Amino acid sequence: MKSILAIPSRHRRAEFLAAVARSRILHWPWTSPPRTSKEFDESLKRFDSPAQVGFWILTESDEIAGVVNINEIVRARFRSGYLGYYGFVPHNGRGYMTEGVRAVVSRAFRALCLHRLEANIQPENESSRRLVQRLGFRLEGFSPRYLKIAGKWRDHERWAITAEEWPRILSSSLDKKSHSN
Repeated sequence: MKSILAIPSRHRRAEFLAAVARSRILHWPWTSPPRTSKEFDESLKRFDSPAQVGFWILTESDEIAGVVNINEIVRARFRSGYLGYYGFVPHNGRGYMTEGVRAVVSRAFRALCLHRLEANIQPENESSRRLVQRLGFRLEGFSPRYLKIAGKWRDHERWAITAEEWPRILSSSLDKKSHSN
């Protein structure tokens, strides 16, 4: 399996919206991806700002398997951003998200020169929590009623990783992967 990162684009709007529709149960209540053409176009406009970057994770057969965004990027002394991600049915549970998020985290620290990434995860979202744990994020705290998702303020755990931690985590995960082959 090899996932590929791609920049989101309007020419694949119908495919993206179909993936969102078939993944409605998977996403509820964790995230609210764009469900209409208007919402999709508005989400793409966010990436015109240097404070937002987004990627699609593609399968080997060029299907959209998921989304990874780095939001609210702050430069200068902070050099930090918030990581957001979600997968699509039928590609969930097949490793595409782990591989894609790993690639985006590497890009964040290397190409974007960020120092820190934070992922805010609802405590009940086990699959999302396991993903960041696999990638070496550490739990930093709990924020009650932190984000409004699907019309409701929801509690979140704050998970984070820094650029200094990443090379060690990356080499450790790659070593484990090569030993399992």
